[in-house]
Amino acid sequence: QVQLVESGGGLVQPGGSLRLSCAASRSILTPNRMGWYRQAPGKQRELVAALSSGGSANYEDSVKGRFTISRDNAKNTVYLQMNSLRPEDTAVYYCNIVRGGQFAYDYWGQGTQVTVSS
Repeated sequence: QVQLVESGGGLVQPGGSLRLSCAASRSILTPNRMGWYRQAPGKQRELVAALSSGGSANYEDSVKGRFTISRDNAKNTVYLQMNSLRPEDTAVYYCNIVRGGQFAYDYWGQGTQVTVSS
């Protein structure tokens, strides 16, 4: 069973930056999509950013221009660079890696807390 290990969360002041990482515990077949979700208290989980196997990225409107999703295929790792953080970005962030077809999989990270507060 593959595990996704997340790191990089923490407490940061408004306007600060964090970089989240999500690494697969072993080699995996190329995913169709790698994404980051977040869930704030009392709210539903929402997609923050996603990256297709072709390199196309899309972002939730409130993070456009501030967050960047990227990957390192050799390390089976996906990143989320978060700049200009706001208190409303406070949430637990989860990574998700998905592959469809014959050798499908759908893996989730354990979640990492991001708190933006002065």
